[in-house]
Amino acid sequence: MKAIAYNIKPVEKEWLVLANYKKHDITIIANSLTVDTLSFSAGKEVLLVFNHDDLDAEMIDGLKSLGIRYIATSSVETGHLDLLAAGRAGMKVANVPLLEENQDPRLRMEQVIKNLDQWAAGKCVGKACCCQNNCGVTKALK
Repeated sequence: MKAIAYNIKPVEKEWLVLANYKKHDITIIANSLTVDTLSFSAGKEVLLVFNHDDLDAEMIDGLKSLGIRYIATSSVETGHLDLLAAGRAGMKVANVPLLEENQDPRLRMEQVIKNLDQWAAGKCVGKACCCQNNCGVTKALK
């Protein structure tokens, strides 16, 4: 999958690159995701969100217009994402499910890549799914 990661910490970047092992085409940008940097997402399918970048409805609509279809956050929380707007835009959203060991950045980045792997295979991400779509498969897994 073609992905873009904004606002990534050095330790997260290192573990993301190792977890990915060149499976997905990930562009890494040090800048935060803002209206001014939104255009860097053009031509990508997936947005990787780090450090709790806020994605409101306006940002979601802008991402959709550039071709983003998936949003993967490296956090357990999703309060920084407008999940309803993402659902209306038809985007799939995944987080890192709450596990005690997910405080480790290596394990969080491995989960982010697992989510991309599942999406690339046309599968649901299971317990990592935060989609607002009425997904019967996801509901059965939770």
